Amino acid sequence: MTVEPYATHRLPVGDGHVLHVEEVGRPDGVPVVFLHGGPGGGLVPAARGFFDPARYRAVLFDQRGAGRSTPFGELRANTTWHLVGDLETIRRRLGIDSWLVFGGSWGATLGLAYAQAHPDRVTGLVLRGVLLLRRSEREWFYQGGLRHLQPEEWDRFVAPIPPAERDDVLGAYHRRLHGPDEAQARVCARAWGRWEAVNSSLLPDPATLAHFTGEEHALPIARILSHYVVHGGFLTEGQLLDGVDRIRHLPAVIVNGRYDLCCPPVSAYDLARRWPEADLRIVPDAGHSAGEPGVARELLRALRDVTDRIG
Repeated sequence: MTVEPYATHRLPVGDGHVLHVEEVGRPDGVPVVFLHGGPGGGLVPAARGFFDPARYRAVLFDQRGAGRSTPFGELRANTTWHLVGDLETIRRRLGIDSWLVFGGSWGATLGLAYAQAHPDRVTGLVLRGVLLLRRSEREWFYQGGLRHLQPEEWDRFVAPIPPAERDDVLGAYHRRLHGPDEAQARVCARAWGRWEAVNSSLLPDPATLAHFTGEEHALPIARILSHYVVHGGFLTEGQLLDGVDRIRHLPAVIVNGRYDLCCPPVSAYDLARRWPEADLRIVPDAGHSAGEPGVARELLRALRDVTDRIG
C-alpha cells in the first residue's frame, strides 16, 4: 500500500530554487528527514514506506534541481553546502527542533555533512550505501576499477569518449555533458545513466534503467551528478571521516550491501573504524539499492533500533 503525504509544501530557499517538500505519518510523530541519492536522483514514492505512519513525522524533499523541485536540473547555487543550508531552512520552517537523519548513497554523504555541521539538530543517523566521495571512490567507479567486474558495461560507458581522453573519463564526460553540443551531451547522458543504473543493484532494475536513460531525465540528472562528482562533493579529501568526532555521541547504524558496486563496503568499514560507537551492518546477499529485500529489511530494523535509543 502506498503511503501518501499528509502535507506538501513549495519552499523557496533562495537563489531561485524552490523545493518540493512532503510530510508523511503524523504531525506529533518522531521527526525524521529522508535524504535521497544521486545527487539529482529525486524522490520515489517507495521511500515513504520506510516510515511507520503511526510512529514518525517523516520529512522528504527533492534536493535542488531534482525531482519536483525547480528549476529542474539547475546547477547554479547547487553545492553540498547549499543543501546543508536547505535542510536547516526546512527544519526551521516546519518547526522541528531536531530530527533523525536517514540517507543512502549520496544521501548518506549529505547526511554526514549536515550532521557534522549541525550536530545539535540531529538525534541519530541511519546511513545506507556509504559514499564519502574520496578520490579512491571516484576512481573506482569512474576510472576503471569497476570495469574488472563489469567489463561489457564499462565498454558501453566509455564508448562516447575518444581513447585519447580515457585517462580521465570523468573529466571527459563532464566537458561533454556541460558543453555546447546538445546532441553529444544527450548521447553521453544516456551512457552515463546506464552505467549508474546497472550498478545500482545486485540485479539491474528495468525501472531504474528507464529513469536514468529516459529522454526527460537523463541529461539533467547526469549534469547534476557529474557537477558534484567532479568537484569531490565540494568536500576536502577525507573531510567526512575527519569530522566524525563531532557526531560520535549520536546513535547510528550503517548499512551496506556486501556486493554494492556503487559504494563498496570499504567506505562503510572506514567510517565505522573512525566511529566505533556506530553499528555497522553488512548485508551478505545485497548490492546498492535500498529496494533490495535484505537492505530494506535491515534499514527498517536500523530505523526502529535508533528510534528506540533516542526515545
